[in-house]
Amino acid sequence: MNLHVGRKLMRIREMRGVNQEVLAESLGMSRQAVSKLEQSETIDEIMLSRIAKALNVTPDQIKNFTEEGVIYNIQNNYDNASCNQGPNYQGTFYLLDEYKKEVKENKKLYEALLKEKEEQIVLLTKMLESK
Repeated sequence: MNLHVGRKLMRIREMRGVNQEVLAESLGMSRQAVSKLEQSETIDEIMLSRIAKALNVTPDQIKNFTEEGVIYNIQNNYDNASCNQGPNYQGTFYLLDEYKKEVKENKKLYEALLKEKEEQIVLLTKMLESK
């Protein structure tokens, strides 16, 4: 059942939307080292535990991963969901609204920092001119 753990790792990484560089950075290694791990049939337990933690899964989920299991999970959790309630975009829009608020707040903070920096430059210029 543990055939080619590296390929399973690669599929889980891809499904989680994580590229090799991001995974490599979180593991403190190079992208090439992650690529080599994904080509390995076996991965030692310590490294597998570190990878699992970085991908927010368990080592057993990596070892026992199958495409059929993913399809089964999707079918049983989403196909049987009630569609009569209409689309539920509230979560997505909520996150988008929160993101927009954060962007506006960051913009305000950036503008305040720029203003403060300009005031400091004016003050330093006046101090230099008075000498």
